[in-house]
Formats: sequence, structure tokens, C-alpha cells
Amino acid sequence: MTNSIGEIRDADFLFVIGSNTSEAHPVIAMEMKRAIHKGATLVVADPRRIFMATMAEKHLQIKPGSDVWLLNSMAHAIIEEDLIDHDFVAQHTEGFEDVKQAVHSYSPEAAEEHTGIAPEDLRWVARKYATTERAAIFYTLGITEHSHGTDNVYALANLVLMTGHLGKPSSGMNPLRGQNNVQGANDAGATPVFYPGYQKVVDSDVRKKYEASWGVSLSPEPGLNLNQMMKTLGQDIKGMFILGEDIVVSEPNVSLVEEGLNKLDFLAIQEPFLNETSRFADVIFPSSVFAEKDGVFTNSERRVQRVRKAVEPPGEARADWKILIDLAAALGSPWQLDSPEAIYSEMVRDTPKFAGISHARLEDTAEGELTGIQWPCETPEDPGTVYLHKGGVLRGKGLFRPVEFRPSEELPDEEYSLVLSTGRTLYHYNAATQTRRESGLDAKQGEAFIQIHPQDARKRDLEHNDFVRVSTRRGEVICRAIVSAQVRRGSIWMPLHFAEARANLLTNDAGDAVTQTAEYKVCAAEVVKVNAPQDAAQAPFPGSYYRPATKH
Repeated sequence: MTNSIGEIRDADFLFVIGSNTSEAHPVIAMEMKRAIHKGATLVVADPRRIFMATMAEKHLQIKPGSDVWLLNSMAHAIIEEDLIDHDFVAQHTEGFEDVKQAVHSYSPEAAEEHTGIAPEDLRWVARKYATTERAAIFYTLGITEHSHGTDNVYALANLVLMTGHLGKPSSGMNPLRGQNNVQGANDAGATPVFYPGYQKVVDSDVRKKYEASWGVSLSPEPGLNLNQMMKTLGQDIKGMFILGEDIVVSEPNVSLVEEGLNKLDFLAIQEPFLNETSRFADVIFPSSVFAEKDGVFTNSERRVQRVRKAVEPPGEARADWKILIDLAAALGSPWQLDSPEAIYSEMVRDTPKFAGISHARLEDTAEGELTGIQWPCETPEDPGTVYLHKGGVLRGKGLFRPVEFRPSEELPDEEYSLVLSTGRTLYHYNAATQTRRESGLDAKQGEAFIQIHPQDARKRDLEHNDFVRVSTRRGEVICRAIVSAQVRRGSIWMPLHFAEARANLLTNDAGDAVTQTAEYKVCAAEVVKVNAPQDAAQAPFPGSYYRPATKH
């Protein structure tokens, strides 16, 4: 996030796009609700009528995959009505004329056919966003999990730059991180293109610095990203070590993933609980959960916070770092690191953005203040950074990037006439490895389902709670149908959490051209009514009838 969570309550305009905030980020949603109660305007752009849409001044119920049309048409309207922050554009940006030319043909009137949104609504939202001083954008996977996800992000950034909503409180562009400490994992260099602190692998000076610091030779080429790895399992990749991920539930087109896992020579897993991917493992290292850890987590607002162990790991479970230190020693590299504090110090040593943060500083937070420190924080005297780009864009000038609409990789046809999108619910967390072990959460939501529009249900002779077969070109699952006008006609929506009816048997693994993030949000699907499975109860959302599969 460019800005901080605490600033949300003081915003006057909130544009939430591709984010089911109240279910996926309920703490941040509470801040949004505070802003609304103080008079802020909320606009939600989402193909579903999510809960946040019920609080919004406008709900732009766009067609799945039409985000570039929506955002370019807003830019068109802002330019046409001369609502640009000319001083900010002149002083702090470059490339605006390229975007101005690119969006010329994306009028709100032309956008209606592609997005399903009335031109007057598009113009109203564009005008309100551009003319409100404290206006902020919030987005998540509904923007990025597309084959054109990078284009979606560029189009959002163009809006921020042309209106000058950057480098000041309660504004900016704010991606909401989807998992605990995923920000910290990226900060630490858990990507194939960056060393810690977002220092580029292809930068020779950075590489030489880390070769000297780590005492090893490093490749000048980026590694494979996750989607690329999944497609080369058992081919280029012969062995794998998986920490904290259930890839046979979470990855798209998972039948292909399972084929690859069965071809691996060796698979090791580091997990606190057995999960679906465990079926394929040769070795499992039992690890610890959050209350059994010492160290730091970093949240969506770049806040590094101390985590303190409350209880010891049970049985043979151990702290993740201890497992990794022993594994490194067994591989012939005896790392001289004996605590989470020492490990964090080693990470920030060569990382300017975090160089001023240490466990000692995190322990010294004054009573009554928010705990933790927000990076960038470059010296021990630096208080941290509440919001980014104050006094000027960090790269020198913000770069406008023109984007053109590209349709999703797989669209409905006669055989598969519906658009499937997937996502999360309030009661479960990702692959549900932990949440489905909790009886209260499982009682609230114990089985898989799809949401389908009443008109689409009638066309298929479906009633509420009927069992259906959902199929795509990659696979099929059986689950309940929830008949609801929350989804658009022609669209269905399904949560990803249920191993017995895995949504990711259906999803498309076509990746974004830049990031290779898969297109979880759009693929062609069909729904057919079927008889209830023999082991399924008939009441809506009964307790789980999960039956773990065996290794192939």
C-alpha cells in the first residue's frame, strides 16, 4: 500500500475494485465503514454484489475481465472534462501524452457495451474521483488474477497519476495483501526477479553486492515464477521443497499440477498440518504455527511487527527457521545464525529500504503508539514512512503506461456458456488447511457451492440447494447451487476452499504476460443439475463430507 490503514477512515472517496474487502480483509473493511459513517463516498467495481456494494453510492457491476475498458473510460472522461492535476503531471510524471492518446477511443459510451455500465455512471465516478482531495484506490486479486492483470494495474496507476492522488494522506493506490506476511515474504526476496528489498536480479551491481555478502556465485537471470514452475513439474523440475502452501488446492488447472507431482523424483514439505499436497510428499517436516513463532511479520501497509512465541510447538514440530538452518548444514552450508533476530539482521544488512529496522527497535515502541515500523526505514533514527512518495515520486517521476483492452484467454461459447470466477469467503482461509479443522467455521460453511443467477438457474431447471456438476475444459466438480442475484446473469462464482470440490480443477492457468499470474477470475464453464452424492447431507451447508484422496 502507498498509504496506511489508519488513513482510510479520513478518506473522502474510496474506490474499491476487484476486492471483496469485508470478507477477505475485514479489518481494513472496518476502516472503510468508519470513513463511510463520517460521510465518505464509496464506489465498488465488482462483477458480484458483494457486501461492500450494499454500502456504496455506486456499484459498477462490470462484466468479468472488462477492467481495462472501465478504467480507460474513466481516464477518458477525466481528460475530456479537464479534471487533470496539471501541476502534478508536469512536475512528477512522464509519458502522459501517450496515455492521453491511448484512451481517446475509450469513451464511456463505447465502454458500456464492454463493461455493462451506463456512461453516466462512469462519468459520475470519474468526476467524483478526480475532484475529491482525499481519494484512494483499493484493489486485490480481482484486478491481478487475469491474463491482463498487469494492464489492469497500469490502468489504475494512470488514474492516480493524472489526478495527483499520490504522496499525501488518505489517498494513493493500495493493493490489499491476501495472506498473513505475504508482504514480508516478498520483502525478503521470495520472488524470482528480486533480491531482498526489491533489488533487481538483473542489476549487476546488486548481484555483485550479494555475491560478496553471501560468498556464492549468483545467476544474472531471473528464476521461474510459480505458474512457470507448475507447468514444468516432472520435466525441468525434478524435485521440490514446499513451505506453507497446498498447491493441489490453490493452483489453477490442478490436474496438470498433480500429473507433474507424480513425475517428481522427490518432494519435501514443511507444514504444521497435513494437507492435500502431503499425499505426494516423500518427506514432511512438521513446522510451527503463528503462536509458536518468534520473529517479525509485515502487513499490507508495510508495517514490520514483532511476533512473540506464546507456546512451544507440540511433539516433533519445530520453528521453520530451525528446520531450514539444519537443512542447510546437512547440505554442507553451516550458516552461523542462531536466532530470528540474527536472521532479520542478516536480511536488512544489504537492504537499504529496511536497514533502519531491528528487533531491538521493534521492542522499544512507546506505550499507546501503533507497534512496528513502516518501511522505507533506512537508518536507526528514521521513524519509518507512513505514506509513500511524499515530496515526489520515489523513482524520480511516475511513469504513465498506456494499455489497450485484451479479452480474457477463454470466453463463453455454445459448449461452455457461463463465465466462472473464483474467490474467498469470510469463514475460510485459502486452502482451508486450518479453518476447516475448526468446528465452528465448518458449521458455518461446510461444503462447496456455486452462486448462479436466477435466470441462468431457471434455464437449467435448477432450484436453490440443488446439486450440480460444474465443468470446464480442464475438469469438473459436484457441489451445491446457490441461486442468487448477487452474481451477474451469465456468470457463476465459486469459493476455492474445498478439497472435495476443488474450484481449481476448473480454473485456467493462462498467465499474465509480465507476472504469469493465472487467470483465476475468468474461464468458460457450464452447469448441469445432478443427483445428490450419496455421502452428502441434504440440508444447506451441512458439516463437511470431505473424503481425502490417496496418492495416484
